[in-house]
Amino acid sequence: MDLRHRIADALKDAMRAKDTERLSTLRLINAAIKDRDIALRGDGNDDGATNDEVLAILGKMVKQRHESAKAYEEGARLELAEKELAEIKIIEDFLPKQLSADETAEAVKAAIAKVGAESIRDMGKVMGELKANYMGRMDFGKVGPMVKDMLG
Repeated sequence: MDLRHRIADALKDAMRAKDTERLSTLRLINAAIKDRDIALRGDGNDDGATNDEVLAILGKMVKQRHESAKAYEEGARLELAEKELAEIKIIEDFLPKQLSADETAEAVKAAIAKVGAESIRDMGKVMGELKANYMGRMDFGKVGPMVKDMLG
């Protein structure tokens, strides 16, 4: 079952269960996906967002909420930080299992070997390879510096 259907089913279940917190987060996810679909239609793509694009949207939503929660904690707004963290847990239900640090390092080494990267100039090729195979399973903000270290 593709991601859109899983999200739609979860939305229906949350409505039936009258789980307002989960329902509101699922509606935010749907809105973000629909925004992406509309943007793609403007570019001439009537098929809508692919599963990989939906994973990227979810990953971005998690990252935004981590940043917001951190800002709320620094501002002593703990109830808002807790709300953000609760939303992260709901969004992460739809993301594949995250790779461990060791698994990520192995994936980076394998990608470097596959594309034949030899210097920092090849970083884009390596990142492209990783994004093609591990979208939603690793934090690319942390992977970038790791690739630089291995190539540098």
